[in-house]
Formats: sequence, structure tokens, C-alpha cells
Amino acid sequence: MSQRSRRQPNMNLGKGNMAAPSSQSCTALERSIRERVPTLLTDLYQFTMAYAYWRSGRHNEPAVFELFFRDNPFGGSFSLFSGMHDCLLFLRSFRFTDEDVEYLRSVLPPATDPAFFLFLRELDCSGVTLHSVPEGMVVFARVPLMEVSGPLAVVQLLETSLLCLVNYASLVCSNAARFRLAAGSRRKLLEMGLRRAQGPDGGLTASRYTYVGGFDMTSNVQAGFLFGIPVAGTMAHSYVTSFSSLEEVWPQTLVAANGDHDNIDLISLTKGWLGRVCELLGVESGKIHEGELAAFLSYAIAYPHNFLPVIDSYSVTYSGLLNFCAVALSLFELDYSPLGVRLDSGDLCRQSVEVRHVFRLCSEQFSIPAFQSLLIVGTNNISEYSMAELNKKENEIDVVGVGTHLVTCTRQPSLGCVYKLVEVRGSPRMKFSEDPEKSTVPGRKAVYRMLDTEGHPFLDLLCLCEEPAPKACVAVRCHPVVGNKTCQSITPSQVSCLRLEVYTKGQITHPLCSTAETREKVQSSIQTLHPRHKRLQEPDSYIVAVSEKLHNLIAEIRKGSSNNSNFLLAN
Repeated sequence: MSQRSRRQPNMNLGKGNMAAPSSQSCTALERSIRERVPTLLTDLYQFTMAYAYWRSGRHNEPAVFELFFRDNPFGGSFSLFSGMHDCLLFLRSFRFTDEDVEYLRSVLPPATDPAFFLFLRELDCSGVTLHSVPEGMVVFARVPLMEVSGPLAVVQLLETSLLCLVNYASLVCSNAARFRLAAGSRRKLLEMGLRRAQGPDGGLTASRYTYVGGFDMTSNVQAGFLFGIPVAGTMAHSYVTSFSSLEEVWPQTLVAANGDHDNIDLISLTKGWLGRVCELLGVESGKIHEGELAAFLSYAIAYPHNFLPVIDSYSVTYSGLLNFCAVALSLFELDYSPLGVRLDSGDLCRQSVEVRHVFRLCSEQFSIPAFQSLLIVGTNNISEYSMAELNKKENEIDVVGVGTHLVTCTRQPSLGCVYKLVEVRGSPRMKFSEDPEKSTVPGRKAVYRMLDTEGHPFLDLLCLCEEPAPKACVAVRCHPVVGNKTCQSITPSQVSCLRLEVYTKGQITHPLCSTAETREKVQSSIQTLHPRHKRLQEPDSYIVAVSEKLHNLIAEIRKGSSNNSNFLLAN
């Protein structure tokens, strides 16, 4: 890739500005969450289990669940925790309406005790406490992202909804971060996947969390309104192909940006520039598509400050690029500043080099320095692989628009978060499985991140809550959760606690961050990773381990379970 030095381009593709969310948009966000995540958005078996707990008098027993995922996504070494903001708002609004209860009465078995429905009508999350990893932080497989504690029936009912809110948000945020790593820091990224997303809510969630994960803009207007994300967009091929002749351009005049009130005939002005461009490039005008030129002129008259057309509706070399240069030169003459072009098919790298070459020729020939640094936007079914390839080939692409492969997470459709019981009535609980990967780690835990001398995390340690916190520069014995089970002794240079209390007694107890603030946290967290853990291909595995005391507890529970398995025969 050429390492050119030029001014940082203006990124207002279309409107493109970002203001702090207004009180109106914040209210709309809360209303949106209540509508998108109603209390009935869960699996039926949550209610059948809640009834069985209630029927046996166990519904108020104190219980603790943990939410985590078992494998890092996309063959990588890390993920990004997202969705906590919505989880907190969901907990705060958790209530069953009369209509909800009547529906549940119709779908639960007829023998269900009517008093259970009265119990549901009074239910809320005032007895629930949520401890969580900070949203936007780099996280790793097997580390509990959330600890949900409270009355057994309530925290059981929360399972599906919390998983729904965290699973996709964390997955698509992690996917966006990988695209950002593949693209590098210089190139701007535009998310444009709404039309390819899995439904309206999937599209809205994708726009929000791809921005959190490192994208710069979205095409999704509703996401811009709700979350304060910069929005961008200009024209599609349909706009270009809707024109067939210059007679369709109306109005045909434009007033100069410098305040001159004389109407300038933009068609005549552009025809003159088109002849000079063709002469400069040594091409004949016979293949130039008149309808395309009419479309560019019409759009330029409508948006002279935001002119960025798609130039491959017919031929980039023989029509689109020539038409753009002629219109752009006319706008410069009238003291406007066009933005650039979009390429949407073919070999984007080769075409971008050709386009930049022509921009430089026009800049030098017509003494317009800004012309050489006009934007080149590339959009054409971009994947993580093709994004990485851009850095290997010579190209002049400033902005990349990504849709399908970003929002649908084609390389991995689900993060696979699970929600598992780890304690009831103060007694640790553990799930066993013939597949060791599906066994759980029992007990309430504290989670610590161990950092090396350079500030890079190298191990996350799960300890029982009652254990003293590990200290910097003091050796700690631990056992990896997966892989090599051999006991290790590690000495961290720094220790960071990953747990925050974010919800208790019906109240959110930790400040809610804006989408932009969470985005900054994501980038800061990724920067702390060692390069070997950030590699997109074949990264080093990150170690998650348990303390010696927790390791012994697991062994005791396994032994006790084995002894208890024959109680029927023994009696």
C-alpha cells in the first residue's frame, strides 16, 4: 500500500455529524429497550421451572447464576463484553402486566395453581443483585461475565433474556474489533449491514455494537438517533440508472458558495470541464454515459457540499470517473468541496489506484491541491479476509463499507454464552458432563486479571469470594481451567479486579456509559493486549485459571458426587 501523506479527509458522507444524544433520544432508547425486550421474551420452560420452584416452596431460596462463554469466537484469542447496558435497563423494568399473566395462564398446563399467577403479577427484580465485568472490556472464554444473584425463581426467569441481550451484542462487537484490527488505524470503516441483518432488531443491535467495536459510522439512521452514532450515506446505483439524459436535470443552475448570487448553468460549466478532462487523459468521450452525468449533476445541485457518487454503474474508466471529475471540477470552481467517489464492484484495489492517479493529474493540471486527496470509498461484499488483503496490496482506499459479513457474523453465527447455576442456599453447585468442556466451575467467585511488567494481561484468575485477593509481585498457585491442568505458579506485576456491582435492590448502581464512551473503553482495552493475543490468525491462547482453593473445591464436589451416585443401591 502506498504511504501517502495528505490531509485527513472530512468524513461527513452525507449528513454524517454526531451530536450528544438528546434527552428525547435517551427517552426513546429506554422505550425501545422496553418494547424490544418485554418480560415475556423468554423460553416457556423458564416458567414451568419457576412454577415447580414455587410449588415446592423453593422460589425464594437465594441462588447464584453465572453467564459466560466456552470458546473465543472467530478462531481468535479474545472477545469483547457488550450488552450490559441493556441488561440493566431490562432488570429495572422487569414486570408482568395483567395481559402477560393472562397469556401465561392460557399456555401453562390447566392444573397450574391460580395462586402462581398472583405471584407472577407481583414479581420484580428488587431482590436481584448483578455483578459484572465492565462493559467494553476484553474478555476470555470461561471467565464469568455476569453473576446474577437473588431469589431462585426470579433469577431463573432472567436466563434467556440476559443471554439474548449479551450473546449477539458481544459477538458482533468482537467481529467489528477484528475488522478494525484487519483494517488498521488509518482507514475509516462504515457499517452498512441493515438490509442484510437478521431482522430489524438484529440490524439495530449490529449498528450499535459495531460502532462500539471500532467502526466509525453507520448507514442506519435509527441507530444514529438512538445511540448518537455518526451516520453516513449518499446514493445507490438506482439513483444513477434512473437518469437517461441531461434534459432530466432540474434545476440546472447552482449559486457559487462564495456568496455570488448569479445562477451558474452547471450543465454548460460541466461540459466544458468534461472536454478538458478527456483531453488531459487522452480518452474519447464516446463511451461516457449521459444518464450517469445527469445523475451526478442532479445530486451535486442538491448536495454541493456532500458530493460523493458511486461511479461503477456503467464503466469506471470510460464513464464514471470522467463524469465525476467534470462535476467535481465545476464544484471547485464554484468554491464548493466535493467529497470523493464510491467503488462497489470489480478489483477495488486496482481501481482505487487508477482513480487516485487521475485525481493527482487533475490536481496538478488544474492547480487544485485538494483534488488529489478526495475520498475513495470501497464497498463490495467485504469480509475480514478481504479487509486484511487490502493491507497487502497497493491501494488508495480511504473508507471501507462493510455489510453482510460484519452484521451476520458469517464466520461464527453465535458466541454461545450460557447461564449456569453455581450456588443455592450458600452451597456450591456444579454441572457434570461426559464432555469435560461442558462442566461448570462451582461457587461464588471473584475474578482477577494478572498483568505483566508491560501492562499486558496474561492470565485471568477465578477465586472463591472468601479468598484474599492476589497481590502484585506475590506468587500465586493456580490451575488452568482447560488444556494443561498442571499447577502453575505465577507472579503478576499488577492485579486488576474485574467485578463491579452494577445492580442491586431494584436500582442501577453503576453509571451507564454512552455508546461513544463504551467505544473508547473497547479501544483502550484492546490496546492492553499483547500482540500475540491480538493476532487474527493463529493467536496464542490466553490462560484462564482457578485458584488452588477453588481447584480443591471442584475435586471435593466431584468426589462427593461419585460417592452419592450409589445411594439407592446402598439403601
